[in-house]
Amino acid sequence: MGAVSGPPAAPLSDLSTLSLNQITINRWSLPEALAGCRRHGVGWIGLWREKVAECGLERAAALVRESGLRVSSLCRGGFFPAATAAERRARRDDNRRAVDEAVALGTDLLVLVCGPPAGTDLETARRQVVEGIEELAPYAAAAGVRLGIEPLHPMFAADRSVIVTLAQANDIALRFPAERVGVVIDAYHVWWDPEVYAQIRRAAGRILGFHVSDWIVPLPDPLLGRGLMGDGVIAFRRLRAAVEAAGYRGPIEVEIFNRALWDLPPDEAMAAVRARFLAHV
Repeated sequence: MGAVSGPPAAPLSDLSTLSLNQITINRWSLPEALAGCRRHGVGWIGLWREKVAECGLERAAALVRESGLRVSSLCRGGFFPAATAAERRARRDDNRRAVDEAVALGTDLLVLVCGPPAGTDLETARRQVVEGIEELAPYAAAAGVRLGIEPLHPMFAADRSVIVTLAQANDIALRFPAERVGVVIDAYHVWWDPEVYAQIRRAAGRILGFHVSDWIVPLPDPLLGRGLMGDGVIAFRRLRAAVEAAGYRGPIEVEIFNRALWDLPPDEAMAAVRARFLAHV
């Protein structure tokens, strides 16, 4: 199942909280990623719907069960704003499929990337995000799946999400019972925010996931230029301490979009992820 609050946090040198988000070793298929995690002693994996689809949901679910790995989350649902009612219904149906996939794969966390505006109207897009979550939340709750709103860095407002601060994500999550809707805190997206620590405290009891990758200076590419932890400017241990003080005791997903990392031999990349996690997270 997905991330939960519970017993005290593991020591910083412990790999038991490390989860490999599939995108980090992008060359691996799902079977390869499961086998790679086992080789490297990583007990959690964050799954992407596209890679699950390549494998086939039924086979993917069977492979996950056989691997013994726990699934920290499924990415992604969301993308609620749309120009027409028909498009919004299509998004609704796809999000329900995402919930069903999460159940089949054994995770109770669906990560929401909320979506960009259909045109230039940010207010309407943000209202449609709220409406989309309102519509999806009862369906997800009935399935035992929690919805984690992930705010993205403001540079992604035009093409990925109009929810660009943790404050916005909290404002939406607080409309719902804590067991239904919460937030996913990705260090790459929130590290810059002068309110981040106050908003982490505000999210206490609703933090459903914590993701890490570094902000390199200069940033080589907005989407595909995330760094291994330690290559940039993010204070991971301070963020981790704040998230844990707010009650989060779940896995920490390493989620790195980086062409150079993707081009490495996968086992070499995985070894680097492990080493950097121990050294910096």
